[in-house]
Amino acid sequence: MILLLNQFFYPDSAATSQLLTDLARELARRGHDVTAICGGNGYGLTDATEAPPVTIHRAQPLPFSRLPFMRIASYATFLCGAAVRSICGRAPDTSLTLTTPPLLGIIGTLTRRIRGARHFIWEMDLYPDIAEDLSIFRRHSFSSRLVGAVADYIRRNADGIIALGDDMKERLVRRGVPESKIHVIHNWADGQEIQPLPWHPLPLTIHYSGNLGLAHETQTIRDAMLALRDDLRFRFVFAGGGAQRKDLEAFCRTRNLNQTEFRPYCQRAELSQSLSEGHLGLVTQKLETVGSVVPSKIYGIMAAGRPILYIGPRHATPARIIERFACGWHMEPGNCECLVALLNRLVHCPEEIRSAGERARQAFLENFDRPLGVRRIASVLGA
Repeated sequence: MILLLNQFFYPDSAATSQLLTDLARELARRGHDVTAICGGNGYGLTDATEAPPVTIHRAQPLPFSRLPFMRIASYATFLCGAAVRSICGRAPDTSLTLTTPPLLGIIGTLTRRIRGARHFIWEMDLYPDIAEDLSIFRRHSFSSRLVGAVADYIRRNADGIIALGDDMKERLVRRGVPESKIHVIHNWADGQEIQPLPWHPLPLTIHYSGNLGLAHETQTIRDAMLALRDDLRFRFVFAGGGAQRKDLEAFCRTRNLNQTEFRPYCQRAELSQSLSEGHLGLVTQKLETVGSVVPSKIYGIMAAGRPILYIGPRHATPARIIERFACGWHMEPGNCECLVALLNRLVHCPEEIRSAGERARQAFLENFDRPLGVRRIASVLGA
């Protein structure tokens, strides 16, 4: 039996839920007995697709909230409930833990010690690094050292660790994790669900899709929108939610940035239409977070046949993908002048945008489509 653990799972719409659900479907298709331990649906929309043919146990934590105290309470109650179900339920042969909540891998370590199950970690966010990068923990504080010691103990005792990019692997190696344990496997999108649709006419639309969280850099795109205010050749669309969403909406409203539009999250079945409304798919990342997070938005953009406009650090995974496949443009955070110059040039170069979009779709099909990703992880698990 393969045991999957994460607070978010089907039918929740969180990115980690969708990825883990995709993997669960593939493992079940291969004939494996799969059990998922998760919480309730509380992140966003409900997935309207058919449920995966796996056993689902819900640990019933306190409701998930983005308020710090309530989030910690939700994480803690989920950890307790998941630990009881993992140790007292059927013994798994293999367990796979994600990183919602942080240190969830301790349950995998327990099942390995007590029940002899192999344990693998799928690192979606790197702790405590991301908490330090976002100033949630002060660097080298007691809290950070404690979380780091526990996290590194879990990693050293795991059978394998899945990192989302070479930048995340580099961080893990710096933390003392043996390189031989680390498998770099990119996240993915579904190339059947997300298909390139016809291009919309001008205005040139810069489209952001998904969570706008604390790790995402927003100042550069704010400055660019101010510089291009009332220029009807440009349009900025933000679809989704997240911790910075309301603040960005207020910024645009108070400055009368009328070329901006805000929309809620959309269902997976609507992603093709939503992503294809953009001429450029916007992805942002703060400089400090290289390797502690790896934005997964790039794969849906590439699946839709749209080029990436990435504002973030040069050594991060999105910038490396853009450079490797010539499928978009990269800007360092704070470089508003160059960003505005790029947009002013691209508005007159639709063929250049379309060519980059075609290269994005081809690179996606060859490297980042869902069947490729789930097969790679299944192989690491020995499944």
